[in-house]
Amino acid sequence: MSTASDAFIPKSDFLRVLTERGFIHQGSDLAGIDAAALEGRLTTYVGYDCTAASLHVGHLLSIMMLHWLQATGGTPITLMGGGTTRVGDPSGRDESRKILTLEQIEENKLGIQKTFARFLKFEGVGNAATMVDNAEWLTKLNYIEMLRDIGRHFSVNRMMSMDSVRMRLERDQELSFLEFNYMILQSYDFVELNRRYGCTMQMGGSDQWGNIVNGIDLGRRMGTPQLYGLTCPLLTTASGAKMGKTAAGAVWLDAGMLSPYDYWQFWRNTEDADIGRFLKLFTLLPMDEIARLSALQGAEINEAKKVLANEATALMHGREAADNAAETARKTFVEGSVAQDLPTVLVSAALLDAGLGVLSAFGPEYAKLVPSTSEARRQIKGGGLKVNDVALTDERAVLRSSDMTADGVIKLSFGRKKHVLLKVG
Repeated sequence: MSTASDAFIPKSDFLRVLTERGFIHQGSDLAGIDAAALEGRLTTYVGYDCTAASLHVGHLLSIMMLHWLQATGGTPITLMGGGTTRVGDPSGRDESRKILTLEQIEENKLGIQKTFARFLKFEGVGNAATMVDNAEWLTKLNYIEMLRDIGRHFSVNRMMSMDSVRMRLERDQELSFLEFNYMILQSYDFVELNRRYGCTMQMGGSDQWGNIVNGIDLGRRMGTPQLYGLTCPLLTTASGAKMGKTAAGAVWLDAGMLSPYDYWQFWRNTEDADIGRFLKLFTLLPMDEIARLSALQGAEINEAKKVLANEATALMHGREAADNAAETARKTFVEGSVAQDLPTVLVSAALLDAGLGVLSAFGPEYAKLVPSTSEARRQIKGGGLKVNDVALTDERAVLRSSDMTADGVIKLSFGRKKHVLLKVG
């Protein structure tokens, strides 16, 4: 097993780019991966379970790794977890995942599939990406045959030592037999992808290392060619916060769950110490330009943050959406005007006539600026919530039609940079 800190100088463009941009945390055999990349025979997959209608910023690292793989000649596979989502990955979790219906899983799968078209080419190139669903083979497994042909290669002793299992048991938290089987299914995915598509490497976050190693070992026992694994770090910000988490919840990639403007603002609010690292990981800017931006100091660092926000948003939502978000921010913060491109929530005239409580208006039911009414109360006490740029002081206040500005909106604000417009519609 190799780590990014080992004295390894890659010869392939693939590992060179990933190394200089900070993507590599662990590799099963960096020299072997490097040789495969040089020979143009590196077909690699990343799996994405369908647990929500959208992927979030935490998934971007592995998506960017697939992008650079394809850009440097490798062939990417995006594996939809239509089968494994029915079981639930226990990695990094203190409790069991909610069991979803087959209809929910399928709906979520359709929601997350469209994300990849922004980063990968699925046609028109010789190393076109492939998208498959592990339900194709996992749902056809016969239980007795699976135990005999696959399960016999797994040691319960070793499975118990894996972090995803061990940490649950050490904390006396329940781990269902269903979840216990997850690593077997993920390992089999690797073998099946090798047989069907010649896939020889799996990539993922560092929390997937145990599952990836199990897949490599299962492949060896079941007669596949040499398989490889590569992980990226699980990112935290310079202040120690988990990457992609905000007061209002996850930073979703789907524009229907998080507006391009809010997505732009997430990147614009990056801590100073993270600018260089995030420019390397989440943009396609050349390294010399990143070095120039990373060297900016004082007030000039805000220009680097705007570039990060523009480039990251353009990658995810397109250049026009990024430009619109930047212009909306300029109008809101520089001119002090109510920009009509701010995220908008439609409410009925009848609701405003009856009076909409501010706790509900700011909470997850409407503006989604705070995750709960209790958080709204806390922010009101600290002066953090505003209506039409006036700080709220009464948690029992209600919004009515008379609160609308001349532009026909009610502007709700959380802090200086998060705004939502309420409109009748």
